Amino acid sequence: MAAPTLLDDNFRRTVVYVIDHRRGEGTLGVVLNRPSEVPVRDVLPAWGDHVSEPRSLFVGGPVEQKTALCLAALRTGQDAAGIKGVISVRGPVALVDLDTDPDTVAPKVRGLRVFAGYAGWNVDQLAGEIERGDWIVVPALPDDVLASPDQDLWGRVLRRQGMPIALLATHPGEVRVN
Repeated sequence: MAAPTLLDDNFRRTVVYVIDHRRGEGTLGVVLNRPSEVPVRDVLPAWGDHVSEPRSLFVGGPVEQKTALCLAALRTGQDAAGIKGVISVRGPVALVDLDTDPDTVAPKVRGLRVFAGYAGWNVDQLAGEIERGDWIVVPALPDDVLASPDQDLWGRVLRRQGMPIALLATHPGEVRVN
């Protein structure tokens, strides 16, 4: 997740879910807390009724924003290996192939979210940004992937880390107006 001092407009106060990190290859993730105004049904009509509220595309990051990625939280007892078009990411969180029939996937998931674009880092780029203090690495929960945009996901994730990291949730959004 973005440290309070990271002011890049693409990532300011964001929670990024890392989908894939490979040493020597790079890192791929999506921003979880940037909903757009574009309904999923306008872009992917077959998936529109299956995605979680608010049923809009989320801006997954600044890279290839015409590319859509879908993350799902599987229902208890479901295994991604047994679901066609679904690839396990971590625990009950899975990547969904949007060419798959949504009617076969939807009953096996607690929720789905579609992201336009993604966040990507070249080899060692993310490690350098973490070392510089731009990012705070914390464990994700499956519910983070489906968090309502009405919630302050950034603050919620920080608060659950315990002290002293939890104090960062009190950092004002605009220091100049504090």
